[in-house]
Amino acid sequence: MRFSDYPISQTIKDQLEVLGYKRPTDIQFKAISPILNGEDVFGIAQTGTGKTAAFAIPIIHKLSASKAKTKGPRCIVMAPTRELAEQIKQEFESIGKGSNIRITAILGGLEQDQQIRELKRGTDVVVATPGRVFDLRSQGYLSLDSIQFLVLDEADRMLDLGFAHDMKAIHKLSPQKNRQTLFFSATIDKKIKALAYELVRDAIRIQISPKDPVSKNIGHSFIRVEMDDKRFFLENIIKEYEELKYVVFVRTKVRCERVVAAMERVGIHSEALHGGIEQKERFQVLERFKSGENKVLITTDVAARGIDIQGVDYVINYDLPEQAEQYVHRIGRTGRGENKGQALSFCSKEEEKVLEETELYLGYDIDEIEISKGDYSAILKDSEDMTYNWQKLLDDANEEDGTQNIW
Repeated sequence: MRFSDYPISQTIKDQLEVLGYKRPTDIQFKAISPILNGEDVFGIAQTGTGKTAAFAIPIIHKLSASKAKTKGPRCIVMAPTRELAEQIKQEFESIGKGSNIRITAILGGLEQDQQIRELKRGTDVVVATPGRVFDLRSQGYLSLDSIQFLVLDEADRMLDLGFAHDMKAIHKLSPQKNRQTLFFSATIDKKIKALAYELVRDAIRIQISPKDPVSKNIGHSFIRVEMDDKRFFLENIIKEYEELKYVVFVRTKVRCERVVAAMERVGIHSEALHGGIEQKERFQVLERFKSGENKVLITTDVAARGIDIQGVDYVINYDLPEQAEQYVHRIGRTGRGENKGQALSFCSKEEEKVLEETELYLGYDIDEIEISKGDYSAILKDSEDMTYNWQKLLDDANEEDGTQNIW
């Protein structure tokens, strides 16, 4: 089946053609028709499988086919992070181009004045993080009375972040009749299942869950690297394949900044993305990365969920994630759609238990790339980081005075 075969407006079909959408992914194939038919949907699918378009396409069609009776939004999409909410907004705008559907992002961390102006002017779709929704509703700027579609995207992540009460509250405050609830999650467990069936009515359940939770488009492996040597190995990989686009995951905000500084010392430009950076600047960092102005993004798990950045060639787990399932979400930043991607994890002695837990979660051993002692030493010696590479400093000094370091 092709998108041209769906009973959606020609405007949307033409725009999907412009965007290069030919055939639906599995989640899109199974979700679009039920949503068009007015069903509630409970969908589970891997990251990178096109969940946003699965609900955006039918929602845009149905909203554009009927006139708004009020200025209030007719659809609200809840997302766990500001970055994901902005990404969803952009996808709605891309797919809905030419359909006169108005989309507004309601996000914390940014001045609310512009968001209030857009709400006063009137909007069809609000994409939001939970906190700001309740702020603007309590101030009287946001009405939920006309909601026809309630979408809970990456619901498992919202549950992890403690937003269960917020999801239930939005559900309760929006109309109970003539409203579709669309509940999407990358993973499923007892808590997610219980929450889903509390919020959806006689939902169509769609589960796209192959035995391997990692996309078949992603090749992934690990190497054993001592904690203090990781910066040298990252430098080596980026300089070896400097034309590629990298997302590098680290454990903490402080570590993120230190890795950026370490790369700067060896002439590699990179940018940090973490929760300690102002929201406006975070969006600017992502925009520069998407455009290719910057090709190396050093980030904490703030970017591991839902950020659809096209053309990411390589994901590097500089630090292994503390939660095994987060491994899948991280490496899912590459190999999206029909694209191929690679992922490599650095595993220190301190992280071996985390590696074991990750392999247990996956159900198989991750391929190890074994490095000989000679190659390992060569990577350290070849580093341009003269501040830390004492061996290289000694060798260079010995070459200058004609002596040879025998140690």
